[in-house]
Amino acid sequence: MNVVETTPGRALWIARGLLGGLAVGAVAVLAGCGQSVSGTPVAGSAVAVQHVEGALADLLPAPDRFPARYPAVVLPPQAAAAAVGDLDGVGAGATVRPATCTPPDPEPGAEPAAVAVGNDDATRTSLTVELSRTTETLGELRARLVGCEQIRVSRAGAESVVSTTVGATVPAGADDAVSLRRTVVPEVGGAGLTQTMQTSVGQLGDVRITVTSMTFGDTAPDAAAVDELFATTVRSVRGE
Repeated sequence: MNVVETTPGRALWIARGLLGGLAVGAVAVLAGCGQSVSGTPVAGSAVAVQHVEGALADLLPAPDRFPARYPAVVLPPQAAAAAVGDLDGVGAGATVRPATCTPPDPEPGAEPAAVAVGNDDATRTSLTVELSRTTETLGELRARLVGCEQIRVSRAGAESVVSTTVGATVPAGADDAVSLRRTVVPEVGGAGLTQTMQTSVGQLGDVRITVTSMTFGDTAPDAAAVDELFATTVRSVRGE
């Protein structure tokens, strides 16, 4: 698959621009109904993870369930893959130091992530929800973050420093959840290029929910919108 190189942090905005001519209603994916967690455990981690039935695209909340100030679209697979890289500050093909902090590759044969993004153009704030399949527990994610509070990332000839802080507040509604605050500071660049992200990550069976508000410059992420969309997504995955 050919992926167009973008400046780190811009994929969400470029993807939105590519889809700007589409009516939101035409790309809306209706939230699944009557979804359930099956009784068959999925191997691959120390703790058995239950499989949630239904395609991720059907479990994803429809764009009209985003907060009203964030007109949203569902991204096609290639744009979704690029957007996912923006959410951890690393992205595909990046070199990370220390190397042990490199995010894991998608699990072999895993269903592609489903992503929807909304933008408040007035404040340059994006609001993104990603659903992915994983047998990794949130406890394992927390363990991976230890010692990775600050990393250096090289991608497409650009260097940046990514700092991650685990929040004290735990988002409600999922089987397990964690909140993260991230900043991505480019080594070379002008004012307004620093990215700041507020993220809630939750787990429902083998479905991982990641909701992120991302801003540039001095604008603070929209934590209230993250809370609202996280709760909406939990209900959607549960089939409510």
